Amino acid sequence: MSSFETPHETSRGFGLSSRELRVIGGASILMAINVLLMYVITATPLQQVNEYLFQFPIVGVLVYGAAIMGGELIAERGVKGGDMGVAFVGMVILQLAFGIFGAGVLRFAPPETHLTILGVTAIVTALLTAIIAGYIYARAKTFESWGRYANFSFIGGVVAVLIGTFVAPVLLVGFVLIFLGFLLRLGYEIWQVRDQRDASATLQTIGVYIAVAGVFVHVLQLVMRYMASQD
Repeated sequence: MSSFETPHETSRGFGLSSRELRVIGGASILMAINVLLMYVITATPLQQVNEYLFQFPIVGVLVYGAAIMGGELIAERGVKGGDMGVAFVGMVILQLAFGIFGAGVLRFAPPETHLTILGVTAIVTALLTAIIAGYIYARAKTFESWGRYANFSFIGGVVAVLIGTFVAPVLLVGFVLIFLGFLLRLGYEIWQVRDQRDASATLQTIGVYIAVAGVFVHVLQLVMRYMASQD
C-alpha cells in the first residue's frame, strides 16, 4: 500500500470516536479468531505446511505473501462492491494464511504449552500495538510515509530471504526487515484510523487486523525461541 507524504497536520488528542472503537473492536475479534484457529490447526495435518514450504525459505515467504496480499485484495473488493460473499472469501484466505503459518510455528512446542505461548504472544503484541498507537496519537503530524517505509522494508526482507535461502545467516536480516515492515504498517494503519474519518471503517478494520496479525506471528517466533532457550 504505497503512498506519498502530504503536508497534513492534526490536533487530535487521545479521545476515541465510536467509529474508531468499532475498528479496534472488529480487528480484535478477527485477531482472536485467528489465534483460536492457530491453536486448532496444530491438531491437524495443516500444521505441517510450513515444513514443506520453508524447505526453501523464499518459497514460503512468497506463498504466504501472495496469500496475504490476495486475501486483502479480495476482501477489500468485496467491501467496496458491497458483496459480502466476496469479502468473506478474502477474510477466510487471510485467516487461513496467518492461522496455518502460526500453527506451523507453534507445533514445535509441547501441546500443553500452546495456550501459554499464545497468551504471552498476545500480551506482547498488545503492548507493542499500544506503544505504537500511543506514539501516533500523541504526535500532531502525518504518518503517511510509514506506509511507504513499510513497503520498502517488505521488499528488502524478501530480497534478504532470497539471499538467505542460499546463505543462511542472511535469513535473520529478512526476518527483521519483514517484522519491521509489519510494525510500520501497523503504525500507518493506526494513523489512517486516526485521521481518515471519511474512510470505510470496514476497510480500516481489515487493514489493522492484517498488520496486527503480521506482528503477532513474528512475536510468536520470538517467544518460541525464548521458551526453547529456557529448556
